[in-house]
Amino acid sequence: MEILKAIIIGIIEGITEWLPISSTGHMILADEFIKLNMSDEFKEMFLVVIQLGAILAVVLLYWKKLFPVSFDKKLEIKQDTVSLWMKVLVAVLPAAIIGVPFEDKIDEIFYNYKVVIATLIIYGILFIIIENRNKNKKSLINNFGQLSYKTALIIGIFQVLSLIPGTSRSGATILGAILIGCSREIAAEFSFFLALPVMFGASFVKILKFGFVFSGQEIAVLATGMIVAFVVSILAIKFLVGYIKRNDFKAFGYYRIVLGLILAFYFAVLR
Repeated sequence: MEILKAIIIGIIEGITEWLPISSTGHMILADEFIKLNMSDEFKEMFLVVIQLGAILAVVLLYWKKLFPVSFDKKLEIKQDTVSLWMKVLVAVLPAAIIGVPFEDKIDEIFYNYKVVIATLIIYGILFIIIENRNKNKKSLINNFGQLSYKTALIIGIFQVLSLIPGTSRSGATILGAILIGCSREIAAEFSFFLALPVMFGASFVKILKFGFVFSGQEIAVLATGMIVAFVVSILAIKFLVGYIKRNDFKAFGYYRIVLGLILAFYFAVLR
């Protein structure tokens, strides 16, 4: 039964991590109905570390863009890839500076369903407003060569907003990138790449806190969640990339608002 629960949670993680709809909001809702019969320490670690499966999907799909060494004819460092990684590291700094020392305090203050409901709805409305505002505007940044270090830093500052649960890391970075002139494709891809150091770091910290001693059941549950998140993430990323070539992000805004209202109704009336 715990393996089945891990499969369901892995599916939710794989879908919601990359779409700008808040994985935290969905995890809170899932936790109300799918309760792992494991220790609280393991569950806290599990919900973060299964993200490793999700980010491995990005590594697989964007290997040529992310791996800075080419073996085609001779060993060669690809300067554009090195530049991209430097911009990613610059963008990661603001969230690292604020998130690492204040992680426990942020969770204590903001990690509750009321905050998640509010951020789901607020950012849903913002998606709709920003897309309507930018409807007839041409994007200024259509490839990573045009994305400057200053722009990367500004996107990283927007990522700080995602430290508040329910905001959505991809949602905050995509909104920020679009606001400062990035195309939807560049905004989405840069959001994917920003996830790599952020989620690797978060997973490493959680494993350190939990310790490296796992029971057989814990290994099975964690491995299942990661593998499922990996497979589903590949499908979710491909869907999002294909979707934004023909559509804007307003549908995700409406979805966030509806999910926020469902959560509000559930916690106010049914729980």
